[in-house]
Amino acid sequence: MIVRVCMGSSCYLKGSYKVVEKLKEIRDKVPGMKIYGSLCLGNCSKGICIEIDGEIVSGVNEENVKEIFLKKITTGK
Repeated sequence: MIVRVCMGSSCYLKGSYKVVEKLKEIRDKVPGMKIYGSLCLGNCSKGICIEIDGEIVSGVNEENVKEIFLKKITTGK
């Protein structure tokens, strides 16, 4: 599983570095998960964006990232 976190200026200022820290906690429990930074995922106005296996998810923050990630891996949505 590949997760990319937008580190562009807009997402970074909104706290994408905190999202990365939460994802690192999850990574320890998900074999094969890799986290990468991305300069921009193209949805600056929609908050912090992450990409999980090619699908972009917007509106991510440090409070909801675990829920979003777990929902994605269990339901695929």
